[in-house]
Amino acid sequence: MSVKKIYLIRHGQTDFNVRGIVQGSGIDSSLNEAGRRQAARFFAAYSHVPFDKVYTSLLRRTHESVAGFLDLGLPHEAHGGLNEIGWGTREGTRITPEEDEEYHRVLQDWHAGRTSSALEGGESPEQVAARQRPFIELLKSRPREQTVLVCMHGRAMRVLLCQLLHYPLSQMKNFEHHNLGLYELEFTGSLFTVRNFLDTRHLQDVK
Repeated sequence: MSVKKIYLIRHGQTDFNVRGIVQGSGIDSSLNEAGRRQAARFFAAYSHVPFDKVYTSLLRRTHESVAGFLDLGLPHEAHGGLNEIGWGTREGTRITPEEDEEYHRVLQDWHAGRTSSALEGGESPEQVAARQRPFIELLKSRPREQTVLVCMHGRAMRVLLCQLLHYPLSQMKNFEHHNLGLYELEFTGSLFTVRNFLDTRHLQDVK
């Protein structure tokens, strides 16, 4: 039985990440200089991998993070199901405990299992999971794509990993993420497993 290999990464750093500003799906930011260096380091470390397809969200920060692979002419598809969670009215704002009690109350709801909770105008983890499911089915239905690269976003990645590995969404905080950090997964046709958990070795000395 053939095994599909999935290289799952978060996009590179943006100025919004540095400033602690919520991006979500509504802020279509670009990588900053450090993010471009992260992308270059990842490409240098993994350009030898024979990817059959590159998948990204619709947002430019994911496209820019895999630009080196796209420049090789690899097949590419962008899917809205991979977009970051929508943070509603909080997008574009800087969030701290002092500045936004609602934001942190919703995070506490999620950790307590109330994953239908959402910020005003935003998405719940359950809504994100629902829009990811068609992409998951697509990924599973293409056995000829034996090695794929998927670039997406931190919170949405946590939701996706919960779904692939059959964790409750309340456990998504257990899946740490880092700009251009890598999860390597395998799919046997019935089961997803993690073979490499948040690998950042390729980012050593990136500032």
